[in-house]
Amino acid sequence: MTLKINEILSSKFAQWLLYKFIRIYSLTYRLEVQNEDVWLDDFLNNNRRIILCVHHQQFFPAIRYFQRYQKYKPGLMISQSKDGEFISAVANRTGWTTVRGSSSRGGREALSGMIDHLAGHRLAGHIIDGPRGPFGIVKPGVIKLAHAAESVIVPFYTRADRAWYARSWDRFLLPKPFSKVVLRFGEKIEFKLTETNESFEEQRKILEDSMFKENEKLKAEFQK
Repeated sequence: MTLKINEILSSKFAQWLLYKFIRIYSLTYRLEVQNEDVWLDDFLNNNRRIILCVHHQQFFPAIRYFQRYQKYKPGLMISQSKDGEFISAVANRTGWTTVRGSSSRGGREALSGMIDHLAGHRLAGHIIDGPRGPFGIVKPGVIKLAHAAESVIVPFYTRADRAWYARSWDRFLLPKPFSKVVLRFGEKIEFKLTETNESFEEQRKILEDSMFKENEKLKAEFQK
């Protein structure tokens, strides 16, 4: 049974169907985008390299909106799992170039591929706690990528006034139809190359704590 499900999910028809579902479903949102100019002006006018970072829980509500960045040929690291294959196919259909690998499998090759992609196209996305969590714990890869590609990290967050949350390690967020959704970009974070493991860990923790804090801030705004 598992083999049949994997075969179905890897079929082009299933991938096309999911892509169409996401586009149509996302049209029901009342989407509000905040602080996009914080990084986009820097990207367009100052030739900065940008890494857009998000918690695994929150990437779904941003998929349709992020298709508008396809003209910049952005890159995205996706795990080599079967689920990753499905997600990668959808991302490719939205105009994002995927590089396969994660902290648990193929990470070194994927990191090299992302560095090359950023050098040429200057825009990438990264799920900081994927593919298996724990929730919110920043994996070292994004810091290594920012150092190697001399890139600025821009976290983003999503929240919905009405949503379903999966019973998974990240409590995956799926906004309910016709809900209000906020997509908020955070402040730019730039890390200088470190010389010690302690300094590297300090940078990783700064990003982790900052994203936890801003995520809770947005969550609190929806609870008022």
